[in-house]
Amino acid sequence: MKVAICGAGITGLALAHRLAAQDVEVVVLERAAGPRQQGYMIDFFGPGFDAVEEMGLLPQVEDAAYRVDEASLLDDRGRSRAAIDYVRFAKSVGGRLCSIMRPDLERVLRTTLPSTVDVRFDAGVAGVEDLGDRVRVTLADGEALEADLVVGADGIHSTVRRLVFGDESGFLRYLGFHTAAFVFEDEEIREWVGERFCLTDTIGTQMGFYGLRDGKLAAYAVHRTADPTLPDDARAALRTTYDSLGWAVPKALDLCPPAEEVYYDQVAQIEMSSWSRGRVVLVGDACYAVSLLAGQGASLGIAGAFVLAEQLTRAPSIEAAFAEYEKLVRPVVTEKQQVARRGARWFLPANRFLLQARRVFLRVARLPGLERPLAAAVTGKSTALVTNLKQGTVIRSR
Repeated sequence: MKVAICGAGITGLALAHRLAAQDVEVVVLERAAGPRQQGYMIDFFGPGFDAVEEMGLLPQVEDAAYRVDEASLLDDRGRSRAAIDYVRFAKSVGGRLCSIMRPDLERVLRTTLPSTVDVRFDAGVAGVEDLGDRVRVTLADGEALEADLVVGADGIHSTVRRLVFGDESGFLRYLGFHTAAFVFEDEEIREWVGERFCLTDTIGTQMGFYGLRDGKLAAYAVHRTADPTLPDDARAALRTTYDSLGWAVPKALDLCPPAEEVYYDQVAQIEMSSWSRGRVVLVGDACYAVSLLAGQGASLGIAGAFVLAEQLTRAPSIEAAFAEYEKLVRPVVTEKQQVARRGARWFLPANRFLLQARRVFLRVARLPGLERPLAAAVTGKSTALVTNLKQGTVIRSR
């Protein structure tokens, strides 16, 4: 079997890993000229964490991760108003959690790929044609290649989805937020942040910082807006939108890199009635983005890729593999999307009442014995994805 995977992000690379480990011929097509460096820090846990462990990559992921002691909400003078103890939060998910930059997680998956995987950068997809017994992919430079099936793992703005299933507007649910991330350097802010994730305790607009290696910092930003339209200049939009915030924000905005080094996008979900058509299937954000609000996009992308790979190498037909993959993953995704939408008003309060209520909730949650209720409120209910490995492995996760 030959599989063409469109997208060399976290989900596509995880799928390539799992398929190659089972002697499937894999080619990965990525439109970008090289590995992307933009992205924010994620709390990596749940089904993707378990899948990475099963793939034998957990030690490398943990080596690339960062220590975070707490998430602190700070006022405009840098004083803590509320906090989440990360050690206690990690205990609530069995200690199976690490904080890692998205580019670092992608790097681990990419650099540990088997040599048999053909990864092609600057290979954007321009056409996908299902020929019945195979699929032809035409690249932007005119080259064509054929495979037994094509997987769209190319993110929330998937080209494969557009070419095969139709325009993005029919599947994207905008949640009313824009988000951004960038990396900068400043010794004073780095020392202030320490091993914390520091967030402004503000209404409608929020910026936060993580400390990175080599004295660098990762900035994360999110704000409410009814307009889903993305700005032409991400750096200029950040300066305009966040310049009213206090504490370290003005200095960080001054040190923001050029727009091409800034990650900027809508906060949205993807909802589709079917994830496959003929010999083309979607995985990860391309078909079930849960959004920043759910906080498990990378984890669910890896888990979905893991389940899809297992089904492709075990089911009696491609159609059966696609159907079983969707049957197993869809209920988990649907629940996480619902949790994200319910928690939107607490994620970034729209008024002072909700701001005060969030502070009270976080303070109460620090009381002994309340770790699990806090985790459930943030992550949703525990789930189990059964992959039916040769060893009978069950991937269990929150």
